[in-house]
Amino acid sequence: MYEPDPRWVREGRFLPFDTPRPVTVGPAVEGLEHVYDSPGQIEFEPAGTRHRLTAFNGSAPGSLMVLFTDRTSGVTTYAANRSLQIAAPDAEGRVTIDFNRAGNLPCAYTDLATCPLPPAENRLPIAVEAGEKIPLERAGRP
Repeated sequence: MYEPDPRWVREGRFLPFDTPRPVTVGPAVEGLEHVYDSPGQIEFEPAGTRHRLTAFNGSAPGSLMVLFTDRTSGVTTYAANRSLQIAAPDAEGRVTIDFNRAGNLPCAYTDLATCPLPPAENRLPIAVEAGEKIPLERAGRP
């Protein structure tokens, strides 16, 4: 786990689609595909560059979840994906994106699990040095 860093807590804006859109994503295991309905995208600006992440429904009503990779993927974080739960947007569509809470999915720990890969637009061209790192089970170092 990276040490928590307030620089990785960002304000973003939820941009809802008129109607949810089905998004097909690849799997961590070949031969499968995952299709999720996306309610919209989250726009944010780390380091002065605007990015949009396709969001999916989160675990709590109204909340969101994003799958992403970044320049740490396969280096210090799990190569296939990380996930991030985001609280429901406020009345103006504002959300807080706390990358310190980015977590690994089950496929990060075992070859017996499959997980969805992030859609192409969720492959960030920056190094998000926050959240969970490569698990020890995958040769991560403490």
